[in-house]
Amino acid sequence: MVSMRHEVLVDLFKNRPSLAAEILVEVLGVTLPTYTEARVASIDLTEIKPAEYRADAVVLLLDADKPVRVIIVEVQLGKDDDKPFTWPAYLTVSRDRHRCPAGLLVVAPDPLIADWCAQPIEIGVPGFVLRPPVLRRNSIPVVTDPADAARRPELGMLSAMAHGESEQGATIAGAVLPAIQGLDDERARFYYDLLYNSLNEAARRALEAMMKGYEYQSDFAKKYVAQGRDEGRVEGRVEEAARALLTVLRARGIAVPDAARERILAQNDPERLERWLEKAATAAALTEVLDQPS
Repeated sequence: MVSMRHEVLVDLFKNRPSLAAEILVEVLGVTLPTYTEARVASIDLTEIKPAEYRADAVVLLLDADKPVRVIIVEVQLGKDDDKPFTWPAYLTVSRDRHRCPAGLLVVAPDPLIADWCAQPIEIGVPGFVLRPPVLRRNSIPVVTDPADAARRPELGMLSAMAHGESEQGATIAGAVLPAIQGLDDERARFYYDLLYNSLNEAARRALEAMMKGYEYQSDFAKKYVAQGRDEGRVEGRVEEAARALLTVLRARGIAVPDAARERILAQNDPERLERWLEKAATAAALTEVLDQPS
């Protein structure tokens, strides 16, 4: 059965057809021909009955409306002994259908599965060996530049899914959030949800604080903000709020001297920490965030 995670990854490549080509070139070092358009093609690669071949995504690169390369995108979250046989079939059928060279991109976040996917596939003809290009978790770029996220929101979402639980999670969220705001409502709701669920707890708190600085909030975003407030009442609220505040300040590029950091970590009033956290979402300087010491 196809998992939700599998479908989410596939949708990112369908939402931005050029993403597969960009990853092949920029991350995996694959040379591609010049193209002016990337278009999602039919995933139905069935040619001979009763065999049925359906790839996860098929991207067609065109130059002046002429196909110059077709890219088969496959998301692999587990081992599938059929793939060494179906992947070569996908490529040959696509090459025949679109009358241009065909390539493969396998997305495999799990390291062991990625190693399995990268094994050479011997076709049987001397010299005819398929070596699948594999996008691994650690090779997915860490997107921390808002301009880059605005230009390629789907790459930003891939970055959040791969690295959102790391120390860079809040910084990634800070870069991706403005890009999401500019998308159509349906896609924005989907990406907000995906971003939130890809982050560690401290980064989630930071995201909630940053979202308060935006006029647009989806229904589920408002729900998560309220949920965060409720969860803040349990044990550890003060510590989590302090960590979230420092994370937001770091994500927004606001320097925190050692004395201010110690003051934040020593603060035991959860309401004051929440107030500082809200201010940090829009402040331009640390003095706009912290109350004057009493």
